[in-house]
Amino acid sequence: MTVRKTYPSLRTADLATAEVWYTKLLGRGPDHRPMATLVQWELSDGGGVMLFASEEFAANGALFVYVDDLDAERRRLAEARIEIGEDLLGDYSTLAQVRDPDGNLVTLASPPVRPFPPA
Repeated sequence: MTVRKTYPSLRTADLATAEVWYTKLLGRGPDHRPMATLVQWELSDGGGVMLFASEEFAANGALFVYVDDLDAERRRLAEARIEIGEDLLGDYSTLAQVRDPDGNLVTLASPPVRPFPPA
């Protein structure tokens, strides 16, 4: 398999509300609206994230995002009125979590402090 990009898709019961929240979280609006029930952000050359309107399965998703500076993101999000949880010390990164309006779990993580072991 040759993978060009990946787009995790989070389902939301209210696309308009979720779009506003993720616009604050990501610091900008979506890049694409491929259809009336879908908005999409390009986050890197390798992919992004999609929000899909669907009451079924809303709140069952999770998104994990590495950020350059977790403290700076915490301050920026506080100004946008998104309060992320306390730092959680992991084996490789410091993590902070928040739930979106649908209850999907969003985890922000500092860059890994060392390489992951091979599989």
